[in-house]
Amino acid sequence: MGGFPTTIGEAIEWLSAYGGEADGGVTRTLYSKPWQEAQHALKEWMEQLGLAVKFDAIGNLFGRLVARDAHAPTILIGSHVDTVKSGGKYDGAYGVLAAILAIDQLNQKDGQPDVNLEVVSFCEEEGSRFPLACWGSGMITGVYSFQNIVGVNDSDGITFADAMTQAGFGTTHPAEVRRKDIDTFLELHIEQGPSLEKQGKSIGVVQTIVGQKRYRIMIKGESNHAGTTMMKWRRDPLHGAVSMIEALYEMAKEFDEDLVTTVGQVSVEPNVPNVIPSQVVFTVDVRHPTESVLVSFCEGISRRFREISTQRELDYEMELWHEVAPVQMDRNLNEVIQTICTNHHLPYQLMNSGAGHDAQLFAPICPTTIVFVPSQAGISHSPLEFTSSKDLEAGLCVLTELVKQLAYKKQGGVVL
Repeated sequence: MGGFPTTIGEAIEWLSAYGGEADGGVTRTLYSKPWQEAQHALKEWMEQLGLAVKFDAIGNLFGRLVARDAHAPTILIGSHVDTVKSGGKYDGAYGVLAAILAIDQLNQKDGQPDVNLEVVSFCEEEGSRFPLACWGSGMITGVYSFQNIVGVNDSDGITFADAMTQAGFGTTHPAEVRRKDIDTFLELHIEQGPSLEKQGKSIGVVQTIVGQKRYRIMIKGESNHAGTTMMKWRRDPLHGAVSMIEALYEMAKEFDEDLVTTVGQVSVEPNVPNVIPSQVVFTVDVRHPTESVLVSFCEGISRRFREISTQRELDYEMELWHEVAPVQMDRNLNEVIQTICTNHHLPYQLMNSGAGHDAQLFAPICPTTIVFVPSQAGISHSPLEFTSSKDLEAGLCVLTELVKQLAYKKQGGVVL
């Protein structure tokens, strides 16, 4: 792929060649050939920059700038390189590439830090190949173990363990995956939403990663002939589902402006044009930065759904199948970031993250935060994903200064 990049814009284009698609998107799913090529290219680049580089047992990649005292704590900085199918160039990759450039710049100008600085390119975050998200950070933090992948297959029937082994990693590797030396975790990421662009801000300082609850709603009625069954005699589960979905969206509009809810999947049986359905299943995704608000709304929609099913003489089940509590980012780190933005005349915005990130797994165990840069039109997980070079450089500037203040305390850095 030629020489190694020297700017963040060059780095984005360089890495996007691994898994690049004809439509301009990138497909780099966990343990695939493009994923392997990307991780090994990053390894070679970091080695060329003089970092101590290694993979762990599952494919997380680390590049360390060793402190004056090798036993000092570690500041971990990075994100992920896996993508959704034909995703964008920036999601995840920006955070990894910026971390490499920031650490190299500090090494060139300021030498050895007072704490270990370590880039991480997590092996997986998206959950796009296997139904398990944040595998890399989950193993490092102890949220996951190898038991979590037992019986997990991709859409082609390949087991998680086999895919890992074929990529050169696996459960028999002697290296430890869980880390207990991490003092701070930092993640630079594109926003994946329109807020920063609409508000004219260069930097987003994330206060909270929102909590999520996902439900599967099953409604059963009575299948019958579409022409001979009068409307007043029908037990139509699709009619009930439509009423529930309408009620869901109306309640969300009136509840709280930070609350979002989505019906993303609907299935109808038997799904025949001239037959009244017998069953409808749909999903509900609800997100909010405050747990009590999230719980209150979900209890409300459960009551309303039950009322509708009773009125229409339908059988109804509501199953919670995914749940993540809101996670607070570190206030002290965020205050430092705000000061950096002010000193560099970068307009910033305090905000929440509506998407999940690796950072949410680190927040319970060490000071953690995320810095956002704008996404053009809020588009992400798409070949149209784009962030300007100016905004990419602004994020890199903030990250570099933040790491300097945290890692070079003898040169006037901050003490948290």
